[in-house]
Amino acid sequence: MNKLSSIVCIGGGPAGLYFGLLMKKQRPECRVTVVERNRPFDTFGWGVVFSDQTLGNLQVADAESARLIGDAFNHWDDIEVFFKGRSVRSGGHGFCGIGRKHLLNILQERCLQLGVDLVFETDVSDEQAIASRYEADLIIASDGLNSRIRTRYEEVFQPDIDLRQCRFVWLGTHKTFDAFTFAFEKTEHGWFQAHAYKFDEDTSTFIVETPEEVWKAHGLDQMSQEEGVAFCQKLFAKYLDGHELISNAKHLRGSAIWIRFPRVICKTWVHHLDIQGKRTPIVLMGDAAHTAHFSIGSGTKLALEDAIDLADEFATGEDIDAVLQAYEARRSVEVLKIQNAARNSTEWFENVDRYTGMEIEQFAYSLLTRSQRISHENLRLRDANWLEGYEAWFAKGQAVPPMFTPFSMRGLTLKNRIVVSPMAQYSAKDGVVGDYHLVHLGARALGGAALVMVEMTSPTPEGRITPGCPGLYNDAQEAAFKRIVDFVHIQSNAAIGLQLGHSGPKGSTQLGWEAIDEPLPQGNWPIQAASAVPYGEQNQVPAAMSAQEMNALKLAFVESTRRAARAGFDWLELHCAHGYLLASFISPLTNRRTDEYGGSLENRCRYPLEVFAAMRAAWPQDKPMSVRISAHDWVPGGTTPDDAIEIARMFKAAGCDMIDVSSGQTTRDAKPVYGRMYQTPFADRIRNEAGIATIAVGAISEADHANSIIAAGRADLCAIARPHLADPAWTLHEAAKLQSRAVTWPKPYESGRDQLYREIARQKAMQTDGGMAGASGAVVA
Repeated sequence: MNKLSSIVCIGGGPAGLYFGLLMKKQRPECRVTVVERNRPFDTFGWGVVFSDQTLGNLQVADAESARLIGDAFNHWDDIEVFFKGRSVRSGGHGFCGIGRKHLLNILQERCLQLGVDLVFETDVSDEQAIASRYEADLIIASDGLNSRIRTRYEEVFQPDIDLRQCRFVWLGTHKTFDAFTFAFEKTEHGWFQAHAYKFDEDTSTFIVETPEEVWKAHGLDQMSQEEGVAFCQKLFAKYLDGHELISNAKHLRGSAIWIRFPRVICKTWVHHLDIQGKRTPIVLMGDAAHTAHFSIGSGTKLALEDAIDLADEFATGEDIDAVLQAYEARRSVEVLKIQNAARNSTEWFENVDRYTGMEIEQFAYSLLTRSQRISHENLRLRDANWLEGYEAWFAKGQAVPPMFTPFSMRGLTLKNRIVVSPMAQYSAKDGVVGDYHLVHLGARALGGAALVMVEMTSPTPEGRITPGCPGLYNDAQEAAFKRIVDFVHIQSNAAIGLQLGHSGPKGSTQLGWEAIDEPLPQGNWPIQAASAVPYGEQNQVPAAMSAQEMNALKLAFVESTRRAARAGFDWLELHCAHGYLLASFISPLTNRRTDEYGGSLENRCRYPLEVFAAMRAAWPQDKPMSVRISAHDWVPGGTTPDDAIEIARMFKAAGCDMIDVSSGQTTRDAKPVYGRMYQTPFADRIRNEAGIATIAVGAISEADHANSIIAAGRADLCAIARPHLADPAWTLHEAAKLQSRAVTWPKPYESGRDQLYREIARQKAMQTDGGMAGASGAVVA
């Protein structure tokens, strides 16, 4: 039993007050004290925002305070975006705004009703003395963003604090907005944005934000507080209807009202102190433990839900160590989810200029889905009419889900935006593909995807990853590929592409289901790379390529390109990612050369660009050619997303049509940060900064993901891997799911639905006639 006689919350913000009242409600006999440095009912800031879901959580935890908060909320459903002289408004978003001061007053009053002791105007410099005074069994460190307690025990809590790139100022105004309003204004130095929402009958929060360099260029760092507020008021005057912008941070001087948002993550949240011989836990809560950017409005939500979670844990009756362990384990995961979304949102606002080439329709869609927590179908639930209007705008005609819009590149038009990723199958014999590949690729071509990519295929025997990987360096291999290409072209309306690449330092390894990336037990062949840097300690040390060997390999790539053209492939991709040979030139982790192919990024890209240019010259001009790159090595000192922009620009200048954006796998030391669509932000950056079409890959598993990515302009195509392994007809089945959800499809829709269902009919007919149905026939019947 976790018996508690006394609890002290240091910090009287939402976390400390709410935990105090919840524990006093749960255990009336326990003494609960909240210690706050400010005066009673005093606070700074303006309004805070909750979602309808958060209100539901509060209702379950404490109905009385939830009722008072609900009564005080200003509720609205709409978001309105102002951009380049136009506006877009959508509904169904379900937000509530309340003044921060009013919220704290409600929680303070509720604490007093329940018997919580509120101690004001007490600046805690020694938490151990406070704990001793109140004989605390538990200390809650709810002392906010600049937590002294977190700092004092930082060796235990190990905080990671990242100051973000924008400056923002939290202001108010008596102009009352009837929607959550985002306004964007361009100046001679760059873009400013305002986040505005009403939180009581006559007041709105008005946050102004801009990148640090833009802020400095306008001299805001040298202005007085009054001058800075006046600057914002003039810039956003047309949205204020004559109302002033107001600051309530008079305790700050000059430009100190403009701050950079600190993202806080702590490795641990619980520490134990020995106070007068008693083992006393001190627990981080709210902003002391974590922060989430104001653009997703989750800081107060997280604080209150921390309090709910820990109170619920104590209600289980488990011993205190188990309670605190469960609290930290569960909340750290939930917070990480919010922080990942907040990071995406933060980076969107830090890089508004990236999206300003868009029309307002797509700009607003990109803004609404910036966190990747709000998806295409979620927007349909919120405002179906608005979304169908956007789909019609995107399709330049009748509304259709974006993943089913056609896409044209050079002389090729793809029927939709879905690509079957190149996936190693380890089933070739002496580099020759066979019946397995015919069924594997043919089934997926019949499954509705627009483009089916063949796994990485080597231009030389030594360039294969494993003995089971395909090659394209002799006539038998070319003929075997032509058989598959012909099947795809005759039996489906899908296109088929080939990915050419050389394994480099990752070659001569075992089949994927044996011991992936491990050397062969016997029969290893010599391997090459940019430098003599092995993929791992257990791998062979590759030989650094000589100029003669580099030229010979370039000619081999060209010869394979010609063979691919003769075989009839519609698309060609050069693999320059994942630590393979060409990637080994690009990454500084694997390129140690001192000649013209080493050193600067331009030099490191020189050989891959030479290979690409030679292949492009040999590849038919009316057929597209893409390059796969690793946009992030996920290792300190490796390739970064900033580098990826420059790499993409270089390939674009060489004639590349599209960048296939992957990441990692350069070394065994890579530590990717995984999550759904986790590589899509790299594709987004490259597309919208380098100005080249992209393919998004990585943890894209639903039509909803693909629709969101395509509609927002984060990528032009989505490559789907594992779902297509599990279900060759993934695209057809996702189309059927959208149909069952009553998604509106135009009639006729020749390049999307009708083609998909004609494919189903064709497969059924083939089964009836005893023809070759392929692996997908029985699935879709």
